[in-house]
Amino acid sequence: MIDEVSHDIPWPALMILILGSFMSILDSSIVNVALPKLMSIFGVSADDIQWVMTAYLLTSGVVVPMTGYLSDRYGGKRLYIASLIVFTVGSGLCALAWSNNSLIFARVLQALGGGMVIPISMAMMFNLVPREKMGMAMGVWGISAMVAPAIGPTLGGYLVDNFGWPWIFTINIPIGLFAVFMSGVLLTETPRRTDLKPDIFGSILVAIACFTVLLALSQGQDEGWTSLYIVNLIIISVFTFVLFVIWELNTPEPLIDLRLLKNRTFTLSLVATALASISMFGIIFLIPMFLQSIRGLTPMQSGFAIMPMALTTAVMMPISGRLFDKVGAMPLCLIGFSIAAYYTYELHYLSYSMSISDIEWILVKRAVGLGLAMMPVGTAGMNTIPRFLAARASSLNNLVRQISASMGIAFVTYMFLHRQVFQMAWMKETVTWSSPASLSAISKIKAAMVAYGTSPATAAQGAKAALGMVISRESLIAGINDAMVISTLIAITIIPLSFFFSKKTVQDETKKQYEVFAGMMPNGNNAGGPPPVHAE
Repeated sequence: MIDEVSHDIPWPALMILILGSFMSILDSSIVNVALPKLMSIFGVSADDIQWVMTAYLLTSGVVVPMTGYLSDRYGGKRLYIASLIVFTVGSGLCALAWSNNSLIFARVLQALGGGMVIPISMAMMFNLVPREKMGMAMGVWGISAMVAPAIGPTLGGYLVDNFGWPWIFTINIPIGLFAVFMSGVLLTETPRRTDLKPDIFGSILVAIACFTVLLALSQGQDEGWTSLYIVNLIIISVFTFVLFVIWELNTPEPLIDLRLLKNRTFTLSLVATALASISMFGIIFLIPMFLQSIRGLTPMQSGFAIMPMALTTAVMMPISGRLFDKVGAMPLCLIGFSIAAYYTYELHYLSYSMSISDIEWILVKRAVGLGLAMMPVGTAGMNTIPRFLAARASSLNNLVRQISASMGIAFVTYMFLHRQVFQMAWMKETVTWSSPASLSAISKIKAAMVAYGTSPATAAQGAKAALGMVISRESLIAGINDAMVISTLIAITIIPLSFFFSKKTVQDETKKQYEVFAGMMPNGNNAGGPPPVHAE
């Protein structure tokens, strides 16, 4: 038996896989800052323009589960190049859009390619890189996942302000063409299973389930979580998901092999990844809100404020990858998630008077923990998967990431707004117009306004309005701080899971999975089993 995987990391091929992933992730966030200008240009409402973002999210979520089958059937290299081409063509059409509807259509096409790029690139990595060096490779690959969302708003703001909104899409064209060409030159094709038959009914069921749950998560806050529309979407999603599970367990060639979930290490890795995504993406949503709504920063300025956090994570990723290859995931996850949880809790002390540099330092120290833990927790699970199932496992891994990230933003937003209403009611009961503190504040504000020439009557009204604005501001800050505490609790729940990712546990599970799937491995090859067997 021959393990055809080299014992060195193929860095040129890995860089091309990283480039595609970076473009795909970047495009999911770079559009945000252009939405107000697009509203004005196309003459549409905020509800209409939000579909430019929602269409990309929904489409990419629907195609992710299908990439495993397509990669196995047609080859990872072929599918990766095809995905890059579709993404690049979609980007060109986005830049040429003449109306909101045409832009939404182009974004759907763009997401068809972009949604497949990430799971395919991850699966190809697990076919190209030897398992004993996967930590370092995943650490470098993970840079794209951490840096792209952070620089997206900053880069988008710069392009919109200096070159016009079409450039946020036009910039993808030369990069995409370069990636397509270099992929053809540098990548090697993964094994193809031409005997596979498409699971059409399973594809329909999982597409409906993913579409409805992502639509509910993206619109739940606007429509109301208890509204008939959102409740019906959730019911449809749960019902179709249950049908999908039943179908997949009884069909001979399933779209997603649910037997992968019998792998305890892989399943716990998915759980930890989901919890980490919920906690992480909630913070990524709340901090820009605080910086822009409370501190008055522009989107570009808030992007620069959170960039040190992203760069710190990017620096830590390869370091954690190198450490992962030496000591395994458990110590890195234990230390990393503990650091992340502690500094997430520190963020619940946010206040109007806190300096931007202090906030940046807390985020940087939190990023050290996330940079240590995020890559190992995912790689530990993926490393236990036989190589020929890497595409299916990668699809499942990325689907969990996408849904949990959307769930994190929706959940944290709901808790923030709920706590803001509670804090507002509490402050209004505590700070009455007749209380000594209120009278003192009103008197000082009134005196200051009169000193600048305002009439006493107008100053009195203005002072009361100013005090009301302070109450509103402080309740918003208190709501964000309460949401930070909830994010901390979510982060804490990951820490005990770290003990299931020791190096010995992962090695034992890998050997077990190799034995379980030995009869299914194509052409009798060990396909990346735990003990690589080489030709003599």
